[in-house]
Amino acid sequence: MNSDRTEKLAALMGEILDAIGEDKRREGLTDTPKRAAKALSFLTKGYEEDIDSVVNGAVFSTDNDDMVIVKNIELYSMCEHHLLPFIGKCHVAYIPKGKVIGLSKIARIVDVFSRRLQIQENLVRQIAETVMKYTSAEGVGVVIEAQHLCMMMRGVEKQNSVMTTSCMLGCFRDDGAARADFLSLIGK
Repeated sequence: MNSDRTEKLAALMGEILDAIGEDKRREGLTDTPKRAAKALSFLTKGYEEDIDSVVNGAVFSTDNDDMVIVKNIELYSMCEHHLLPFIGKCHVAYIPKGKVIGLSKIARIVDVFSRRLQIQENLVRQIAETVMKYTSAEGVGVVIEAQHLCMMMRGVEKQNSVMTTSCMLGCFRDDGAARADFLSLIGK
């Protein structure tokens, strides 16, 4: 973590406590600006991560041309509109065309983009385009299902709402059977 960034955030967190009418010197809050700054730095660490370094060359030759699916990748992100979390799961599929990517790299790609201020509609596309870029797959499909605290804690206060977004590239966009196979395998 960048210590200059964390120090600056801590000062701003102190100002926020002042602005909401809290006494940042009271016992329970004396270290809150530092803790909140560290938490926010962690929750937005995707800005400091480089996709090339994350993938780290873990792309391998293959003769396999059957669908690869990684289901139920947990994701934690923050809505860029309210700075409140959204939490859910991501399903990623691709059909290899001579290359596969290391299994953990798919989850790491999800983490990099979800650890930035974000809207779910863009997040799903960033993940799909990145997997496509590194694998040159026949197609990539990504589905995200998430609950948004901005819907649950404020505004309409709907506790059971789940937003589902998808991005289908290549054969998943063009071939209804490939898309249906993917959606069936993830239970959609």
